Amino acid sequence: MKKIPVLLALTLLLTSSSGPTRTYEWRGRDREGIYYESNLLKSWPVEGPKELWSIKNIGNGFVSPVFTEENFYITGEVDSMEILFSFNLRGEKQWQTTLGKEWVKSYPGSRSAPTIVDDLIYVGTGLGNLYCINRSDGKIIWSKDLAVDFNGALPLHGHSESALVEGEKIFWTTGGKVNNVVALNRFNGRLIWSNKGFGERSAYNSPKLIELPLRRIVVTFSAYHMMGFDVETGNLLWSQLQDNYPPEKRLPGYGDTHCNTVLYEKGSIYYVAGDGNCAVKLRLSDDGTKITEVWRNKGFDSFMGGVVKIGDFLYGCGTAKPDLRSLNASTGTLTDSLRIGSGAIIAADNMLYYYTQKGDMMLLAYNHGKIKEISSFRIREGNLQHFSHPVIHEGILYQRHGNTLMAYDLHKNKYTEALNYK
Repeated sequence: MKKIPVLLALTLLLTSSSGPTRTYEWRGRDREGIYYESNLLKSWPVEGPKELWSIKNIGNGFVSPVFTEENFYITGEVDSMEILFSFNLRGEKQWQTTLGKEWVKSYPGSRSAPTIVDDLIYVGTGLGNLYCINRSDGKIIWSKDLAVDFNGALPLHGHSESALVEGEKIFWTTGGKVNNVVALNRFNGRLIWSNKGFGERSAYNSPKLIELPLRRIVVTFSAYHMMGFDVETGNLLWSQLQDNYPPEKRLPGYGDTHCNTVLYEKGSIYYVAGDGNCAVKLRLSDDGTKITEVWRNKGFDSFMGGVVKIGDFLYGCGTAKPDLRSLNASTGTLTDSLRIGSGAIIAADNMLYYYTQKGDMMLLAYNHGKIKEISSFRIREGNLQHFSHPVIHEGILYQRHGNTLMAYDLHKNKYTEALNYK
C-alpha cells in the first residue's frame, strides 16, 4: 500500500473543506442513469448521429467514461495491467497512469468506473484493489490491496464496484468474512469502520447513498443479500435475502450477480436483481431502520443493464427473455416490452437510449410506460462484448466497445433541422 505524505494529506483536507464538494460518478447524478440534457435529436439518420471522433487504444474493458467540466476519465486493461486515462473533451490524452494488475480471466478487462470528488479520483481494479489518484497529474496518493488489507474474496467474474464517496468516507465491498463492507478515510485510506455483513463475496454492485433527515444509509449487495448500513457507525440496519437459490446451491455464478444500483425516491427503494429476487419495491421507514416489501415481480429480471425510473414507471432489460421492459412502479405490473434484446439503458431529454448486447444503439420514445423504437444504428468499432453503459455529456453521446470509445453529436441545429432530423 502506498502512503500519502503528511503535508499533502493536510493540504487535501484543508482544500476539501474550502467549498462545496463536486462529485462525478458512474451513471450520472445519484447513479440514477438519467442525464439532464436538453435540445437533443429526437431521431437519427440511418447511419446514426454524426461521429465526432473515436479513441482506439484505451485497452480492454467495460468501463464507461466519467466526465468533469473539462475532462473525462476511463480505464482499460493493457498487457494485464489497469491503466487510468485522462482525456480532454476533444478526445486528446492528458495523462495516463498504470495502477496494477487487472482482471484477465473470464471477460478480461477493466470493470470499475472512476469516481471523482473534487481533485481526487477513486478507482478499483477487477482484482478488488482500490486507488486514490491526483486528478491533475495522475499520481497515486494511496492504495489498498483487497487480499492483504482486508482478506477479501473475489466473485467469479472479478470485482466490478464503482466506489461511493460521502463526506470524508469512501465505501468498498471487499467480500471478506470479517471486513465484508468497509468505510475508509478518502484522503489517506485509513479504516473508519468495518462490518462483517454476511461474510459473502461481493456481487458486482455499485452502492447507493440514501439521505434521510435522521441518517444516511449506504445500500449495496453481497452475493445473497441486499444490505443497508448506517454511514456514520457502519451498523447493519436491515437486509433482504435473495432467496432464488437454496443454500446448498449457492456456488460462484449461481444467484450472486446483482450489478444494478438501487433507486430511491420518496421513501421507496426499488431494485432489480435478475439473479436474485428480480424487481422489488421496498418501503423504507422514516428513521431508516426498517424495510417492508411492497411488491415483487420475478418477470423483470435485469442482471446488469441498469434501470431508470421516469414518473411512475421503471425501464430496464429482461434476461430470460431478452427484451426491453417497462414496469408500473406503484403496482409492480408489466406495462410494455420490446423484443430488441438485453442491453444497457439510460435516459435524457425525454428519450431512452439503449445499447444492446448485440451492438445496436437505439433511441426510444416512452409514454406512460409504453415504449416505441424511433431510430437505431450498429456500433461497428471496438472489440469484445457490448456491455458498457452509454453516457451523455453536453450533447455528446459516448459509447465504449472494448478497446474503443466513440463520440456522437446529438445536438439539434439548423443543419439537422434542414435534413428533417426531428
